[in-house]
Amino acid sequence: MRIVEPAASSLLASRRFLPLFASQALGAVNDNLFKNALVILVVYHAAHGGPELVAAAGGLFMLPYILLSAIAGQVADGYNRARMLVLTKWLELGLMILGAVGFLTGSFWVLFTVLFGLGVQATFVGPLKYGILPNHLAENELVRGNGLIEAGTFGGILAGTIAGGILIGLAHGPLIVAATAILIGVAGLMTAAQIPPAEIAEPGLRINWNSIRQSWLMVRGARANRVVWLSILGLSWFWAFGAIFLAEFPVLAQHDFGANNQVITLMLACFVVGIGGGSLLTARLLHGDISARLVPRAALGLSVFTIIFVAATYNVTPATGWHDVGSLLAASPGDMALAALMATALCGGLYSVPLYVLIQEFSAASHRSRMVAANNIMNAFFMVIGSAAIAGLAAIHLTAPQILLLAALINLAVAWFVRRLTLDQ
Repeated sequence: MRIVEPAASSLLASRRFLPLFASQALGAVNDNLFKNALVILVVYHAAHGGPELVAAAGGLFMLPYILLSAIAGQVADGYNRARMLVLTKWLELGLMILGAVGFLTGSFWVLFTVLFGLGVQATFVGPLKYGILPNHLAENELVRGNGLIEAGTFGGILAGTIAGGILIGLAHGPLIVAATAILIGVAGLMTAAQIPPAEIAEPGLRINWNSIRQSWLMVRGARANRVVWLSILGLSWFWAFGAIFLAEFPVLAQHDFGANNQVITLMLACFVVGIGGGSLLTARLLHGDISARLVPRAALGLSVFTIIFVAATYNVTPATGWHDVGSLLAASPGDMALAALMATALCGGLYSVPLYVLIQEFSAASHRSRMVAANNIMNAFFMVIGSAAIAGLAAIHLTAPQILLLAALINLAVAWFVRRLTLDQ
């Protein structure tokens, strides 16, 4: 008999979920507030090497996922996850205070150190938050809970990105950004302190500090579990696909549309709202079932709507293009492009949430966070490959629409691949 799934409002009103939800959403706001403020500061105020520094910023934030995910997974399985989440929030607050020093002194060395530290903090938060969800949620609540977590995360990404861009441009912008980041850090710490304690997955676990060897062991352990491994591969491709999409937004806007930053922000907003909407819709469509049945159809939707998006934008040039939000909305292809973009992202939410739940459900309880860490390692690996592929394709003069079209065609093969998950259930 199917158990009726709790409504989102009941979870958000519950202490076993709301503090975790609020804490991770505030963390996403802070990460992206800081990152976008730093990027804009670099672009407009760096004496030289602005583009190179921006690229380095993205790499610095991702580097800890490769270096430290194995250790983060062990910590999450070997210690009280609720207590460790509080410690990560203390780290975030300390980094924001150091970031304030960097902003007020204009020291890029300090700011880039903080950015790396935020990457370290985010690396440890992932296995903790996904590992603790099954501790506090019933099985029929996992899809809803994961959907809310994803929606909150992407909502935080959008809010932080927009706020960082606006605040850093104000008079005394660095001071305002620094004060805002510290206040958000305090709020995140206060909410994390309310997360209920969680049972330790493997008491007495001895941490193996050899991150390279441990990473290999975790990935090998994940490969031994068919459902978990296929889910990890599916998610890793999703993050690579998303990285390609987000990397091409500025190129499309500036080189193909001749557009200003407001168009990039609108496109990002549509993408994030679509991801959040798809994440929430997943629970309604699955009715609380833990199942991969939506994933192949969502993967197909990713390709179809990406192709529609490319078709809507393909003939736009800077001479006839969407220079600002008004001209974009006034053109019928512009409306189609935004709708297709949001639909693509909505399919992304429908695709990713069930895969996260499958990793949680089919991992051994004692190794759940380590399987999440293995997923993070593979995600980072795929994103690096995706970034290298973009650079290579750009070097042979493929345009942004052509790169997106190629990604959509490759994704059709992925849609066929992820069908294997439904055969295992």
